[in-house]
Amino acid sequence: MTEISSTPRRVVGLGGTFRQASSSERIVRAVLAECAAVGAETVMFDGPALAGLPHFNPEKPDRTPEEQALVEAVRGADGIVIGSPGYHGGYSGLVKNAIDLLEDLRGDPRVYFEGRPVGLVVTAAGWQACGTTLSALRDVVHAMRGWPTPVGVAVNSVEQKPFAPDGSLADDGIAAAVRAQARQIMGFRMEAGA
Repeated sequence: MTEISSTPRRVVGLGGTFRQASSSERIVRAVLAECAAVGAETVMFDGPALAGLPHFNPEKPDRTPEEQALVEAVRGADGIVIGSPGYHGGYSGLVKNAIDLLEDLRGDPRVYFEGRPVGLVVTAAGWQACGTTLSALRDVVHAMRGWPTPVGVAVNSVEQKPFAPDGSLADDGIAAAVRAQARQIMGFRMEAGA
């Protein structure tokens, strides 16, 4: 088979909460930092940036500059990282609105997330919410023709303390999962006919 994509060079992260530097945002940023350490160009759309996006309305095709920036970044991405808190067993409305906006990619030659690895990050106050939210995001990525990385990063904010006082990752298991996800994003290959 002929290889049709190379190591991702542009990786876009999106996610978080209304609060700057939320756990989910910080974990997505950690994955992006690992990708950048091996040569990726990265860009992050954090919770406050996502909060500034209007509600997606497919009947109104006019887009704000902020909406255009997100769509264009994902359009040009070789890899994507999506992070969300687990709210009531699912991902947040903030993240869903951003994903819904990516409907603008439906007519592209490379539709939605087609042929791209997508790393998923979930933080929640319990393992059940971690699992159901991660599963929901995987379903969305599949529906959008992407390839969820085998490693999904799930952080139980009740049982785990992911960050040191200086903001670095303090939990060895979480740090290992972040590194593994970044390796999978950066090592992804899509072959013709696959």
